[in-house]
Amino acid sequence: MDTAIFFEKWDRELLLKVAAKYDCPVYVYRSDIISDQYHRLKSSFDYDRLKINYACKALTNINILRYLRELGSGLDTVSIQEVRLGLLAGFAPKDILYTPNCVAIDEIDKAVELGVRINIDNISILEQFGAKHPHYPVGIRINPHILAGGNSKISTGHIDSKFGISFHQLPLLKRVVDTFGIKVEGLHMHTGSDILDSEVFLQGAEIIFNVANEFRDLDYIDFGSGFKVSYYHDGIETDVEDLGLKMTKRFKEFCKTYGKEIDLMFEPGKFLVSEAGVFLVRVNVIKQTTSTVFAGVDSGLNHLIRPMLYDAHHEIVNVSNPDGRYRIYTVVGYICETDTFGVNRKLHEVSEGDILAFQNAGAYCYMMSSNYNSRYRPAEVLIHNGEDYLIRKREEFSDLIRNQVEINL
Repeated sequence: MDTAIFFEKWDRELLLKVAAKYDCPVYVYRSDIISDQYHRLKSSFDYDRLKINYACKALTNINILRYLRELGSGLDTVSIQEVRLGLLAGFAPKDILYTPNCVAIDEIDKAVELGVRINIDNISILEQFGAKHPHYPVGIRINPHILAGGNSKISTGHIDSKFGISFHQLPLLKRVVDTFGIKVEGLHMHTGSDILDSEVFLQGAEIIFNVANEFRDLDYIDFGSGFKVSYYHDGIETDVEDLGLKMTKRFKEFCKTYGKEIDLMFEPGKFLVSEAGVFLVRVNVIKQTTSTVFAGVDSGLNHLIRPMLYDAHHEIVNVSNPDGRYRIYTVVGYICETDTFGVNRKLHEVSEGDILAFQNAGAYCYMMSSNYNSRYRPAEVLIHNGEDYLIRKREEFSDLIRNQVEINL
């Protein structure tokens, strides 16, 4: 890892200050990076009716939600709980898009009561929805049968995916819509994460445009997200400027033939917050075996499961000793499982007590944390205008037993 590049973005003294002030492990986010990513995406499209809806499953801290609302973002949600968080953060119902998967109609009924926009992704629920709420407009999530992204565990638009209604089911979809008199206000597509090639979006667009011609009163088409961010200091990412240029041109052509302008939507999550976060941990022990030197830290898969769950890569930097000689370490956690963050990583020499920083920790990191091994979830800190703010307290023992009910056996 090129630490010089890291410290051009992250102030070393500030990180050490945060680690000392709030203790480790701790998640740290920067609002200015979120803002830069949002405006970069927004400016890539030359289209007045572009709508960016933050996919809040990436990071739902209420302060992050409010900050993105202030930037002008809408909200993409996948659960009724996320909907309620969005409302609490001040989003208007019309600016919240709810796209659940495999939930019961009862949960969708609650979304109707709250007045948010709804996407439905299977025929069975669409039939039930039409019977109960024939006058409530909905969007339809279409599965375009496109295998996109570099990791099969996070690809969602292929033929074997549980997400969406197959575009081959269009005749059945139309019969259900017509029979129940359902007002279809939008179409939705999401092919998965880590998409590099703009052509994947354009390929999906042609499928959605063909479906759209069967619904003459649309207000929006939502192309999801899947923009790849770089997890390596010299890694590659989605060229959103190229995507914006090509997609804007094609979308304007579609609107012209469709007969009216409609909203062009995207729902980025990782793209907006991944690079805005680091995860700070403290080294508990240096352990040398016959073949490996381990750096064991005060965290584990209970706080950052992505490397263990789907082989995600997070660059690691020794914040305490950025000028030491390079040595090779396998960085592991304190959980009673195989709990490995990185194998054979070249780090500046690590000593017990050093602070390590995991990069790209803003998306799907805290949100996937747990109390496994009865460990506490860490704190979260936001850096805004150069100042540090605690935005989530570290858990305590009382949090572990808060909802347990003791009985006499």
